[in-house]
Amino acid sequence: DHDLYIDQKDLAKHNDNAISNRMIERIFSGCVTRGRKAQKEGKIGYDDFVWFLISEEDKKTPTSIEYWFRCMDLDGDGVLSMYELEYFYEEQCQKMENMAIEPLPFEDCLCQMLDLVKPLCDGKITLHDLKKCRQANVFFDTFFNLEKYLDHEQKDPFSILKIDERESQDISDWEKYAAEEYDILVAEESSGDQWNDGCDAELNALDHQRGSEVQFAVDKRPFFEVPSHQLGMVLDDYEYEEDFE
Repeated sequence: DHDLYIDQKDLAKHNDNAISNRMIERIFSGCVTRGRKAQKEGKIGYDDFVWFLISEEDKKTPTSIEYWFRCMDLDGDGVLSMYELEYFYEEQCQKMENMAIEPLPFEDCLCQMLDLVKPLCDGKITLHDLKKCRQANVFFDTFFNLEKYLDHEQKDPFSILKIDERESQDISDWEKYAAEEYDILVAEESSGDQWNDGCDAELNALDHQRGSEVQFAVDKRPFFEVPSHQLGMVLDDYEYEEDFE
């Protein structure tokens, strides 16, 4: 509607509905949004969307980890309990079942995540634990981003660690995302320019051909040339039906 605000339906369309509905509801609950418009009218502005986008595309930064931790901390007690993890993982399982993918049982998923994060206190994951973990993005994607979760599942965990160590000295996930989006934009503009140039070239060639034909006809026979009487043909005696047989 071009009102410069985004509601839950608009944000749910981000990246082909990759973010779970339960997480979208948490974002609009006011736990990570500024101002009261999100709570009263269910809409967020440009600043909140930029904060969401940066946190979504690069979940390894301290700010992004704090963003998603506050979203998953339903009761605001400063720790992520097993109940809160299961609450978000349930929707992931429903989506996978709809895609004819057998989901991993929550107990097995929980064991994987605890081995990944290695929390100081058993059964409780704190903000400090996630910031200390090098794969916070894998943890968060497991619970509310199905597309990225499935992408992580197809990779070898040891290769992910090696890639993370190498990329930590290279560029961030946000820089990679920005570069990919820029390349897509350039490619779309280039294909559009080529299409327009091709049409213009064809039209110019067609106009030139038509112009040559007209000029040839004019040169061959003047417009006001009087028909020759030597043809010896009477138009009234010409049988037109033969041309249509």
